[in-house]
Amino acid sequence: MNGSEPSLLDAHLDGLAGALGPFRGSAGRLERWGSRLAAILGQGGRLLAAGNGGSAAQAQHLTAELVGRFCGERRPLSAISLCSETSSLTAILNDYGPDEVFARQVEAHGRAGDILVVLSTSGTSSNVVHAAKRGHEIGMRVWAMTGPAPNPLASIADEALTITAGSTAAVQEVHLVAVHAVCAALDAALRARGRLHAPTSAVGTA
Repeated sequence: MNGSEPSLLDAHLDGLAGALGPFRGSAGRLERWGSRLAAILGQGGRLLAAGNGGSAAQAQHLTAELVGRFCGERRPLSAISLCSETSSLTAILNDYGPDEVFARQVEAHGRAGDILVVLSTSGTSSNVVHAAKRGHEIGMRVWAMTGPAPNPLASIADEALTITAGSTAAVQEVHLVAVHAVCAALDAALRARGRLHAPTSAVGTA
């Protein structure tokens, strides 16, 4: 590598920094999502999350922070990652086809007033788009985290966080920051209501 050329890490970090700059403008939306989740989950509602590949990992990360804890002790909150149910996923895929792998689970576990978080870096993943549509059909509120807009998933969601970045990896990394920001906002809302204890020494689940 020529000494004047940036390393692969430098190039990646530059791309990530370029995506994080505009992302700061999403603070209000993420705080609103966290506050809304605190109200809904605090009253016995549920969050469902779905995505493919790296986005599946982000969906699981979100639900783990809610069922476990983020930065303070509280009761566990109802959150299910639809990517994790391998027997259901494979049975639904075999019997109903790929577009139903998340949608059928949404229909099974979701209720009117619950929250569905769908993640897709492209915003075009057919199984995730079908899950969003099914969520609307049963009265759920649908939030999307995607890559650059416009895209089909962002267009049908009730609200969408769209990230403009030069790589899938950078989009996913900003999505993880968004997940943590939502969880922090949720905990802040619960703390304001006296439902969260002091922050723990070990923040996060992993």
